[in-house]
Amino acid sequence: MGKLGWIEGRNLRIDLRFGEGDPARLRAYAQELVRLAPDVIFAGGNIAARALQRETETIPIVFVGAGAVIEGNTTVRNLTHPEGNLTGFANKDELIEGKWLQLLKEVAPQLARVNFVYYDGISPPVARREIRAVERAARTLGVEVMSTAFHDASALESAVEAFALSPEGGLIVNSNVTTYRDLILRLAARHQIPLISADRSYTSGGGLMSYGANILDLVRNAAGYVDRILRGARPGDLAVQLPTKYELVINLKTAKALGLTVPPSLLAIADEVIE
Repeated sequence: MGKLGWIEGRNLRIDLRFGEGDPARLRAYAQELVRLAPDVIFAGGNIAARALQRETETIPIVFVGAGAVIEGNTTVRNLTHPEGNLTGFANKDELIEGKWLQLLKEVAPQLARVNFVYYDGISPPVARREIRAVERAARTLGVEVMSTAFHDASALESAVEAFALSPEGGLIVNSNVTTYRDLILRLAARHQIPLISADRSYTSGGGLMSYGANILDLVRNAAGYVDRILRGARPGDLAVQLPTKYELVINLKTAKALGLTVPPSLLAIADEVIE
């Protein structure tokens, strides 16, 4: 924003709220922010964007990371012309969930079962779409798919520990699951389960792989939309942008700990290899 001429304390005021992925807290913060009547609201993630959208139909909202922006009860009806008060930068398209399973199977050929783990605060239509995408890929790969929606740490731990009782399993972690990242990584390490997510912080924290958009790049791009709205543009005239590039990050140390050999062909195309 500074590069675009907006300096906090001079011609820009920023009010920050962090909901930590908690839907109840996000609802309360959304109401609070709307009462402040800002010129534009920046929302990080699908849950935050939806919470804000329920509170206002007039204040412009620019989101980053809302994965499934079109399907049923989601955030916008048309990518090119969002029409309402919300636009922004999605962190994935409709093909990425199947790619997660393909990559996991490539590194762990013995993979027979996968558990798609997501926080139950996510919109049900979004979760169903993501699970269906994994199931489509699983049919060609011979992998059984189950899903786990959890609402707290206890439910998450019980579900993963039950899943780990049978061998040859893997975890796919929905990118909205940030609050419980450390717990998920501890459970995956404890039970020797290969894990993939869209969020590279999972991989740097000890997960096997991540494949997703660079969120920092999306945030930088979103600053341009915020700038344009502050200068008079309408969010409904700013097309929702889908990622043009995904980054593959592989944790080689974790692969070795799991007894897995990453194919050289995969290492050759990785954007980052953690050793």
